Amino acid sequence: MTKTLYRCETKGNYAEFRKEIEEKIKIHQLAGEIVPTPEMIKTPEQIAGIREACRINTLVLDEVTKRIKKGMTTEEIDRVVYSFTVAQGGIPAPLNFCGFPKSVCTSINDQVCHGIPDKNVTLRSGDIVNVDVSTIYKGFYGDASRMFEIGRVDKRARDLTAITKECLKRGVAAAKPWGHLGDIGAVISQLAHKHGYSVVEDFGGHGVGIEFHEDPFVPHTGKKGTGMLLVPGMIFTIEPMINMGKKDVFIDAANEWTAYTEDGGLSAQWEHTILITDTGAEILSW
Repeated sequence: MTKTLYRCETKGNYAEFRKEIEEKIKIHQLAGEIVPTPEMIKTPEQIAGIREACRINTLVLDEVTKRIKKGMTTEEIDRVVYSFTVAQGGIPAPLNFCGFPKSVCTSINDQVCHGIPDKNVTLRSGDIVNVDVSTIYKGFYGDASRMFEIGRVDKRARDLTAITKECLKRGVAAAKPWGHLGDIGAVISQLAHKHGYSVVEDFGGHGVGIEFHEDPFVPHTGKKGTGMLLVPGMIFTIEPMINMGKKDVFIDAANEWTAYTEDGGLSAQWEHTILITDTGAEILSW
């Protein structure tokens, strides 16, 4: 079955489409709005490449989903990710990125993000763990993460992972062409706060595709109608980090990577890479 292409990824009339959106962007800019740079709006060729990287990235997470279990070390998760990614013709994006030593991030319980796989860290019943996978394929990048509940997980932890997933779902639904980044953060924070949770502000989503991390920064708090204008062709991640306690985090001084909740409470995160289309948002990796 042939996929119907959005105007932002159709090569035949792309020049005309690009001219239309640039004119529309100029109107918003003259009105005082924050608008994306031309580099943030991907071309049809770039979208096609990023789509493939995202497809493989999702397959890697599917493999982790099949294999992850109680008693497994996070080092074993890293080996699964590395081997499967390479078998698909990809490269794990985290490996050696700014000195990061592993192929995937594994963040357990009070670890907010950037947990480093370790042969001495074993998944135990009751743990909640985020596995954050990023893939390079033919020079393009995909990025997504999932939460996993290990063994018998208590209701409070299950509720946190479920509400965090719903925060992501609502954030994606709020990402619409000619809307604003603040629309995304507004719905995420509203739902999190309704359930008594806090939203991490020190980390957020980001542009992705040509590089691992690009502009814009995507906050998970915000006010509707504020922030950068969303334009067809933009690709970025939404990845809310929701804490059971306070929003404050600290970085492990020993490895200078792993972020923990300052109060020791649980944290959860889900992540998708999305494409802003002519009509809404398409999830590229999940």
